[in-house]
Amino acid sequence: MKKSYFIIALLGLINTGCTNNGVAQEKLSPPRAFIEVDNERFETILGTYCWSSKGQSECVDKAGPIELLEGSEPIEVSPGESVNFIMEYEPKPNKIHVLQISNNEESEVKVSNHHLTAPTQKGIYYYSYGAWWMDEKKESISTGDANYAFAIEVK
Repeated sequence: MKKSYFIIALLGLINTGCTNNGVAQEKLSPPRAFIEVDNERFETILGTYCWSSKGQSECVDKAGPIELLEGSEPIEVSPGESVNFIMEYEPKPNKIHVLQISNNEESEVKVSNHHLTAPTQKGIYYYSYGAWWMDEKKESISTGDANYAFAIEVK
């Protein structure tokens, strides 16, 4: 009789271990990010990233911004309009890099306080917004990074 209880308890422990205590394992990915133009929010597309949480890490390699945004409509903006990058997550990334792609040419974009200014010339512009969460104590060690893609059309 005691042996059968032991086997049932053992099977229960094994089953519990396999199901993560009945709790669905949360997806390991960086926070969502948005673009805000004229007080309207637009979601970005998550590109390549490496993210760590609760002792687990995951790195995912994805296509570039133009390929990621294929089939989606660009965000309409006026020439020189303010474009803000919004992330409702703490801590905020402490290192960023923005790349603009237009007519098969890439250029770095100046960003100040998660804000950039739309080009003044009409056209469609693709962006890769790279964000890094760098370790405050260990130089050049990232605790997570993510690239977000979005496109604007200057009208």
